[in-house]
Amino acid sequence: MKLEVGPTSDLETCLALRATVFIEEQNVPEAEERDGRDGEAHHLLARLEGRPVGCARILIKGETGKIGRVCVLREARGAGIGAALIRACLAHLRAQAGVSRAVLGSQTHALGFYEKLGFVAFGPEYMDAGIPHRDMERAP
Repeated sequence: MKLEVGPTSDLETCLALRATVFIEEQNVPEAEERDGRDGEAHHLLARLEGRPVGCARILIKGETGKIGRVCVLREARGAGIGAALIRACLAHLRAQAGVSRAVLGSQTHALGFYEKLGFVAFGPEYMDAGIPHRDMERAP
């Protein structure tokens, strides 16, 4: 199994992956998923055997990198692709001058996944796109 994960300028492919996972599978309204911030974001793409299967984006503000829009196609889940995406996001943040904190909003069912990658939950549970979330953080 050949998995490649890294920065990409292929926003069209990332948006298609996100539409499949968030809009079609999780019923997130398109207006919420397409928040107008992709132009300022850093995007990462995961390819399995050359086929796009997952993506993530990072928004940087000051010393904080916010990892978001992390998704993996249903048929590719369970193969470590999500963890590889998060590790690649953290490596990307470490390469950015002045970034000392990584944050993300985790769907509550995925808290354990992010905890295994070193993230710690903080703050109260909240709803985002009708899905329960908690904020999480760690050093990149």
